[in-house]
Amino acid sequence: MIEKTDLTHEKAVLIGIVTKEQGHDKLEEYLDELEFLTYTAGGEVIKRFSQNMDKPNPKTFIGTGKMNELKQFVDENDVGTAIFDDELSPAQQKNIEKILKCKVLDRTTLILDIFAQRAQTSYARTQVELAQYEYLLPRLAGMWTHLERQRGGIGMRGPGETEIETDRRIVRDKISLLKKKLETIDKQMEVQRGNRGQLVRVALVGYTNVGKSTLMNTISKSEVFAENKLFATLDTTVRKVVIRNLPFLLTDTVGFIRKLPTQLVESFKSTLDEVREADLLLHVVDISHPNFEDHIESVNQIMSEIKSNDKPTIMVFNKIDQYEAEEIEDDDLMTERTKAHYTLKEWKQTWMNKMGDNVLFISALNKENMEDFRRKVYEAVRKIHITRFPYNNFLYPEYDKYGEEK
Repeated sequence: MIEKTDLTHEKAVLIGIVTKEQGHDKLEEYLDELEFLTYTAGGEVIKRFSQNMDKPNPKTFIGTGKMNELKQFVDENDVGTAIFDDELSPAQQKNIEKILKCKVLDRTTLILDIFAQRAQTSYARTQVELAQYEYLLPRLAGMWTHLERQRGGIGMRGPGETEIETDRRIVRDKISLLKKKLETIDKQMEVQRGNRGQLVRVALVGYTNVGKSTLMNTISKSEVFAENKLFATLDTTVRKVVIRNLPFLLTDTVGFIRKLPTQLVESFKSTLDEVREADLLLHVVDISHPNFEDHIESVNQIMSEIKSNDKPTIMVFNKIDQYEAEEIEDDDLMTERTKAHYTLKEWKQTWMNKMGDNVLFISALNKENMEDFRRKVYEAVRKIHITRFPYNNFLYPEYDKYGEEK
């Protein structure tokens, strides 16, 4: 089982490439996110390296010249970790480690490491362990270079398996065991979800570090762990919430991220069952982030993959207290006005306006516009509830007709 460890800050460098599909601005955006991931994992980024390429080098990901430059910097600055923005093949990782003689990670390994640190419950740790083993399996050859394969030829023919094959068999057996363990826990969780009765289920979804747990704490008066780091929440938390006199279940889920490793999506599909079974989704967005529209697209893509994109959804734009529009001086005739210069009022007149009443602008931390939030959620939950139980209509009047909240 994975044990939590306290990491000291390691010196790290980041490496990414500019391709036809991924321009320089997009790469910088990804590297910013990768740096935040590195910080979350306990590392300190001291330099970034990038190179323009049509496609990654199949042997070393980047070109020979850039690799020599990278090696020189690593040697001179005693760098312990090189982190690549894209997933490395087993061969690439092996070749790069031979050249740099330091720890070589990619985005997938980094996310898995953060998940291992953040996992609190046995269920979450089992999921992370499964993802790690599935990622490890094709890379065993590179990790066991000190073990030579059996030599073929005269006197060496016959039954038996090589050390690497033994390791692969052990890992496959471990994967099979973990999957069976997860199946057992999944059945238990399915029973738990079934025992929650007919209460309306509301799930908080969104990109990582957008303030879902802070919103959960504010609305449910609970103490879910919240921190300004990526993947602060890994375990799904469910709380009973009452607005006015209307009870419902609110679920805080793991945040999504771009380039989410496929094996993580597979391993955490059971956790996402909470999203699949929800009656209403609150899609929380950090509007203060310059690329929040890309974050929305990434979340919608994953929601589509788990077949939950057709559920009733309220867009909750959080962190309005941190939003600052870029300004253009009156005498500046050169700067072109872009979305970065939009005020919140102007944003509300864009595509957000087409969503009608299903848009909220709040600050969960400073509790701004929380009354509007409660009203909107109350009305949405009430609509689902009285559709399910028409005879309960008189119990839950419209929000404004309820009277003053006590």
